[in-house]
Amino acid sequence: MESFDELLARVRQCTICEAELPHPPRPVVQASESSRILVVGQAPGRRVHETGLPFNDPSGDRLRAWMNIDRQTFYDPQRLAILPMGFCYPGTGKSGDLPPRPECAPAWREVLLSRLPNIRLTLVIGQYAQAYHLSGARQSVSQRVAQWQDFWPDVVPLPHPSPRNNLWLRRHPWFEADVVPAIQARVAEILAES
Repeated sequence: MESFDELLARVRQCTICEAELPHPPRPVVQASESSRILVVGQAPGRRVHETGLPFNDPSGDRLRAWMNIDRQTFYDPQRLAILPMGFCYPGTGKSGDLPPRPECAPAWREVLLSRLPNIRLTLVIGQYAQAYHLSGARQSVSQRVAQWQDFWPDVVPLPHPSPRNNLWLRRHPWFEADVVPAIQARVAEILAES
């Protein structure tokens, strides 16, 4: 059986959707078999593609604030895995980044998740991640986030932390009043155990 490092090396060399990408493939993932928190986003944005560092943008700043952790903790794969639904930047469409490429999840998701036995909390960000990770009727992101306690304490559906979502956050003040403090407490509890 290949080591986890060998598996990650294969993922980072993946080119299955190369012909569909606007730039050469650059799979961006972070994980360790000891990771205790899993962050599931949609796909890297342009800045993340350029730097190779997940959530290395204003979205990441807000996500880290929601979790109440610093960059050092966030980028420690021994503590935190980051596995978006698509590992490469899919390009930009009329209203923002394109959806994650559909080839990525079937190729890599289950094999990677099966090698993360210590995950205690999964943060599921946006519609594509929620459609894959959360069972039940098809719902909007707002509906799933409003029902966050149905998945608690192991999974929390989140809106995208992008600055483009400021209007959503203003319209749903309960999210930052109720959900964010619960996430922060749960993250602190899990990290204190590691």
